[in-house]
Amino acid sequence: MAATFEHRFLLLSLVMALSLCSIRTTMVARHLLQAQPVIPSLPPLPTMPTLPKAATLPPLLTAPLPTLPTLPKPTLPPLPSTQMPTLPTMPTVPKVTLPPLPATSLPNLPTTIPTIPTIPMTMPTIPLLSPPPSTTSP
Repeated sequence: MAATFEHRFLLLSLVMALSLCSIRTTMVARHLLQAQPVIPSLPPLPTMPTLPKAATLPPLLTAPLPTLPTLPKPTLPPLPSTQMPTLPTMPTVPKVTLPPLPATSLPNLPTTIPTIPTIPMTMPTIPLLSPPPSTTSP
């Protein structure tokens, strides 16, 4: 009984503390929303200094490019006018005859699917592990 009272007292004090914190937070937020904000005046920004004009660079010297020498055009030797030799013919492979298959038959496969046994829904009781019957009625 004492433990239940302590738990209830602890829970009640926690709820009260959170409520008071919430009320105080609400009052502070309302005060901040209703107060007129004071915006401080900022000092003026400094002016940007002007950069000196960029000095002009002298023009680049342009030397005339050397001319490329002309190379003689390569000439290929003429192709021979003789015909190319023909490839030899492939030899023919003799046809092979296979002996007949043995007359043994394959084993018969079952055509029906066996049924799965059902799982019992109740657990059997073991007398050694079950509690003894009560002698008094509640």
